[in-house]
Formats: sequence, structure tokens, C-alpha cells
Amino acid sequence: MPQYKVAIVGAGPAGYFAAQALQNLQTDELKFSIDMIERLPTPWGLVRSGVAPDHPKIKTVAKVFEKIATSDGFSLYGNVELGTDISLDVLKAKYDAVVIATGSATGKKLGILGEELPGSISAAEFVPWYNGHPDFANHEPNLDCDTAVVIGAGNVAMDVARMLALEPSELDATDTATHALEALRNSKIRKVVISARRGPEHAAFTSPELRDLPKLEYTNVVMSASDVSAALERAGAEPEKEVRNNLEAMRLISELEQGKHARTMEFQFLCTPKEFRGNGKVEEVLFNTSAGEEKVIKCGLVITAIGYVAEPLAGISYEKGKVLNAEGRVGENLYVVGWAKRGPSGVIGTNKSDAADVMNLLVADMKEPKPSVDLISLITTNKVISQSHWESINAAEIAAGEPHGKPRIKAVSREELLRLGGL
Repeated sequence: MPQYKVAIVGAGPAGYFAAQALQNLQTDELKFSIDMIERLPTPWGLVRSGVAPDHPKIKTVAKVFEKIATSDGFSLYGNVELGTDISLDVLKAKYDAVVIATGSATGKKLGILGEELPGSISAAEFVPWYNGHPDFANHEPNLDCDTAVVIGAGNVAMDVARMLALEPSELDATDTATHALEALRNSKIRKVVISARRGPEHAAFTSPELRDLPKLEYTNVVMSASDVSAALERAGAEPEKEVRNNLEAMRLISELEQGKHARTMEFQFLCTPKEFRGNGKVEEVLFNTSAGEEKVIKCGLVITAIGYVAEPLAGISYEKGKVLNAEGRVGENLYVVGWAKRGPSGVIGTNKSDAADVMNLLVADMKEPKPSVDLISLITTNKVISQSHWESINAAEIAAGEPHGKPRIKAVSREELLRLGGL
């Protein structure tokens, strides 16, 4: 019976859903051997290093990933970097198909004056920092100021703002990285402004995220009633369902009682950032309002959350921050799924249908299977994380968290992760 060999590069949601789609396409006549390659010692991608720690329900999709990973014909190769430990050309030569599922990890730039000042960072640095990503564990955001500005109008911007505006004790029962929890406990930030260029009716927040905000126990959530009523007027009598739900959630926020708490999260709309200013560090942000006026907010930290672009890989063409592709086809026996394919859009589940569509194309393109391949013999590093190594890391982190009422305490250095894995 022919068995096709597929290499998937990237162990995040898009990669696992691509593997699941292939597993679902198997028949008595069609079998797949799947090798998943991941740069980090840990899999799960944004489910581990992107989802906000205070939203644990979203992380339960990891149970689906583990079921995929323990199915016949699946192997994990963690701590293996494409282009360093193995080349794309080797994978293409040895495998019947190669699937790029590397996501989009670099924050987009505003391209304005002062963006490079200390105190100006991207959500692409801040989010993995509080989530314990090994590459960002030593990052030190400036929390020694009373006001922070978050620029963006999507769920990432809201996650970032919420993490800054929460009373840190609310994170005690989460898997927030230990170093981040300590820094947030010592934070002097008491006001966080989320600034959107367009009006509330155009915001990319999702309504469940907005509806959660009034539940914050120690934080005032402020939204102008006039902003919301003007947005309702502009949206017209029959706005799309998502817009209607968002504006209803925003209306409820605008009616909240204010001033009860020492911490505040405030939304501002129709303000375009023009310049970050300060003497050797960010001290204020200059905005242009929709009325043509200038507005200044004094602050010591600015976090931009305006989208992501894919980190380029050698041998692959990119355009507008994503892999150049035709419905997921990149070239001969080369495919792309997830954010690397379509840009940073949708929720985690969006990757499922997207991956299934591309895997159908992959199967339709299949020719005669190539000879079997022993990937481990082609990899230059001798510290490869297998599924069993990862299960040891996972069990150790969960055991460390249990006495503290946490789902896990993450190891954040590569060295510690490899040690926990037995390497």
C-alpha cells in the first residue's frame, strides 16, 4: 500500500489542523506519514505563546492537537529550525509534499517618527513575553510609568491592554510566565488607553471579548457613550451581525459606573497616531483626531498591535507579509496554510477549514510516492524534541503548577525545556 510522506513546518494550530485534515483523508488505499518540524522545543504555537493567560478556555484546543499528535503515522521534531538544522531543499527532495505553517510572528510598523524610541514596542514582543516564549523571556517592557497606550482595534490590542490594566492577583491562577507576573505585580501602570484609528463600528474586536470587560473586578472600563451612539448612527438600520453585536457590547460598556477602581482601561476612537515624542524614551504620543485637531497623551509605554507579517524563509517568495501562493499552492510539492498563507486574520478555528481546503489540493496533486525517509538522520542538531520528550515537558510544567492552583508553570529557557524533556 503506498504511503505518502508529508513534512509540516510549524507546530501551531495551522500545522496541526493540516495534519488532522490529512489523517481524515486517509483510506485503505491512501495513507500518510506526517513529520511535524518545529523551531521551538514546545509545540502548539499561539495556543501556548499567543492566547492571553486569563482566557484558558481557548487553550483547550490543545487537547485536539494532542489527539492528532498521538495518532499513527505522526511524528514531532521539535527544536529543529528550518534553514539551520535542515534545509527546505532537502525536505522538498525527500518528501512527497512540504507544508509551510510558520505563521506570522513579526509586528507591523506604523512608520511614524519616534517609533524606535525606548518604551515603544510591538505586541509581537509583549504577548510572547507574558506567555513565556523562550525568545522573549529576557524582554523588559517599561512598566515604571502610570500610563500606557495600546494602538490597535483587534483582540490582540485588547488582550495587551487587559493584561496591563488587570489587578495582577487576577492572574495568579493562570499560566502567565513567572517573570511577567512578577513584573506586572510591580507595575506602576494604572491607566491604559486603547486607541483606534477608525470608529467603533469598524473595530475588529469580537463581541465575546468585549462582553468580558465589564467582569473585570478591579478595573474601570471606559468608553464614551457619544462615540458609541455616533457609531450606531453611522452603521445604519441594518448593520452586519458582528457589527451589531459589537456595538451592543460597547453600549453596555459605555453605561458602566466609572471611577470605582484605581485602574482604568479607556477606549479612544477616530485618532491616528502621528508621532511618539520624548527625550531618549517615549514620553507622549501625538494623535490627529477625525476633527482635524491634535491630541497628546503623556505615557511611558506604547504597544502597537496593528497586525503581523510572516518572517521570511529562504527559498520562499513573500508578498505583503505572507507567502506568495495560489489557494495554498506555493510551488511543486510545496504548500502553505494558516497566517503564513492568508495573513493574520480569523480566530484559531479559522485555520481548520483553511487547512482542509489546502490539503485537498495537496492530495489532488499527489504523484507516485517517494522512498521512505529517516528525518532524524538529515537533521544537524542532536537535541530533537519528540512527542514523548514534549509529553515529559508538559507533565513537568503541569506538576509544577498544581501546588499553586495554576494549570502549569512554564519553563521559559530552551535549556530548561530540553532538560525537562530529558535531553
